Amino acid sequence: MAPSKVSTPSSKHSLPLHSAASAHHDQATKARPNLNPPVPDIPFFTPQHRVSPGAVFGNVENVPTLFQPLTIRGRTLKNRIVVAPMCQYSVAPDGPQAGCLTPYHIATLGHYALKGAALTFCEAMAVQPNGRISPNDAGLWCDAQIDGLKQVADFVHSQGGLLGVQLAHAGRKASQTAPWIGGGPDGRRKNGMRATRDVGGWGPGDVVGPTGGHEMVWDGKSENDPDGGFWAPRGLTIEEIDEMVEDWKSAAIRAVRAGVDVIEIHGAHGYLIHQFLSPVTNRRTDQYGGDFEGRTLLVRRIIEAVRSVMPISMPLFLRVSATEWLEDSEFEKAAGGSWNVDATEKLAKILPDLGVDLLDVSSGGNHRAQNTASFRIKDYQTRNAGRIRKALKAERKHMYIGAVGLITDAEQARDLVQEDGHAQQYLQESTLADEAKAVKEMTDAHNGKEAQADVVFIARQFMREPEWVLRTAQHLGVDVAWPSQFLRVRFPKL
Repeated sequence: MAPSKVSTPSSKHSLPLHSAASAHHDQATKARPNLNPPVPDIPFFTPQHRVSPGAVFGNVENVPTLFQPLTIRGRTLKNRIVVAPMCQYSVAPDGPQAGCLTPYHIATLGHYALKGAALTFCEAMAVQPNGRISPNDAGLWCDAQIDGLKQVADFVHSQGGLLGVQLAHAGRKASQTAPWIGGGPDGRRKNGMRATRDVGGWGPGDVVGPTGGHEMVWDGKSENDPDGGFWAPRGLTIEEIDEMVEDWKSAAIRAVRAGVDVIEIHGAHGYLIHQFLSPVTNRRTDQYGGDFEGRTLLVRRIIEAVRSVMPISMPLFLRVSATEWLEDSEFEKAAGGSWNVDATEKLAKILPDLGVDLLDVSSGGNHRAQNTASFRIKDYQTRNAGRIRKALKAERKHMYIGAVGLITDAEQARDLVQEDGHAQQYLQESTLADEAKAVKEMTDAHNGKEAQADVVFIARQFMREPEWVLRTAQHLGVDVAWPSQFLRVRFPKL
């Protein structure tokens, strides 16, 4: 059978590319004004919003601090609401696309920017392949991963938002499966599930930490226990630590090349940096262990390496767990201490001189025995942020503070960053349903109360409600811009 003919631009059925009609159309297009101008300098068309979504119309003098802009180095947040990094377990585990962001991330992260978030963070991006929490985690350990991140950055910028990237290494909590694997129909389970080599994992053998051994398994269960979710780590060598610092530096260079606006170093939630900070998980006897100076050496080296390759106009954040909630536990007593708010305050005071612009204050995640009051006191993490902020101001140290953790309603977010009014305690019941329904007593007192934070980091609530910024503005009576395409469906004024 003869091959079928394919029509080409030179075939008799094709229209000339430069016909008189098209030339006339081009001239007419150039002559008339563009009433719907595009966002410049991006590789696709999207209309330029007259006012960036989530920004206040007109004078911001009398609006809550939550909706006032904040400039950090050369970047200006149009409001104080930040989408915190959230793992999505949605990238290829291997092959040429391993660790690369996909259109899924444009859809999810882009929607938060479209609906008014000032700064949207990508999920944690591993600086080494074995630094992923799961095989389906994102990374920036090679140049092939730059393009996917750049596509997300282009879209977020087109909607008037800023994009941040969180660089991370999971340490002993690495090589797990996605959380919905091995769970019930609702995707929930108590602990992790080990990702073996036959499903793209790298344990045992390549899961690392400051200290190795079976006693360092996060959930305390042996590898022969089918209910165990974590691997026994091996301790990093000095040479591997040196290599890791360089890999953080290389990942930061790739983030800059991708066009992100902010870099955050992940030092919280029981991942590698946190493991080095805590005497419970760091039993090293060399320069990276022992006292506060030794246990903070890795994070200080990483900060210096990352800052050295960032433009001076680009902000650097650090996320820490202010406490690992092991105070007075048997594990703290056995280790001779734990990482707590006192230690975080001490670290915070040296960070501005290292080039850190904002401390993102979270908590927990380093040990199965942590004891948190999160369901009894709703501001269990934000109080720590407020204490650290106050301590920095007392010593005239300038560094912004971000608060994160169970921030789900408009009044709480406002009070965290407002410089007047009373800070409120959130009494809680024992279930998430009760937590969601809890209310706080409001007051309009102006008694010189200091804010607990400069920005608020919102995580899971954005997944439930991507328009959280717009709803919060409506609830607080603040007139903010909406995306041009959504103006017809704006919430009515309360």
